[in-house]
Amino acid sequence: MASSESTVKFVPEEDNFLQRHVAFFDRNKDGIVYPSETFQGFRAIGCGYLLSAFASLFINMGLSSKTRPGKGFSLSFPIEIKNIHLGKHGSDSGVYDKDGRFVESKFEEIFAKHSHTHPDALTGKELQELLDSNKEANDRKGAIAAYTEWKILQYLCKDKNGLLHKETVRAVYDGSLFEKLEKQTASKKHP
Repeated sequence: MASSESTVKFVPEEDNFLQRHVAFFDRNKDGIVYPSETFQGFRAIGCGYLLSAFASLFINMGLSSKTRPGKGFSLSFPIEIKNIHLGKHGSDSGVYDKDGRFVESKFEEIFAKHSHTHPDALTGKELQELLDSNKEANDRKGAIAAYTEWKILQYLCKDKNGLLHKETVRAVYDGSLFEKLEKQTASKKHP
């Protein structure tokens, strides 16, 4: 007989945008994201095999031990979504607070400070300006993580003019963008 724990599905806290962001990659909804699930999630949103494989290793190896306080090292590199706030890296935008909640003022600040050409979108140059301004001294890991996250978002979501729109950026923070991209990717495979 299966325990009741094995049938309980993880539900992210409603106001915790960081949990909602990561929960998309929890393909079996058990509250733990393994590299295979990260890979499947990246494939589902339209990334190729190489990028998906790289992302699954980079993300899970980087976050596993941080999100599993008091637990030993695991070669399966699980990420516990309930503790994802412990994996926040430096050199970020500050849009997620220390607990993973969305900070509206920090989100608006991205566009107030960096969108010079279009009020509700970032060009590639403006995105680089954002990354440079958020880079903290002696924080190579955080800077690499931020660069990777933003460049993948730009690659997947820029429009035909190369612009990354404000509503797209908001949707990546709350995780809703991933479901939209998954539907678009599926419709391209099965028109």
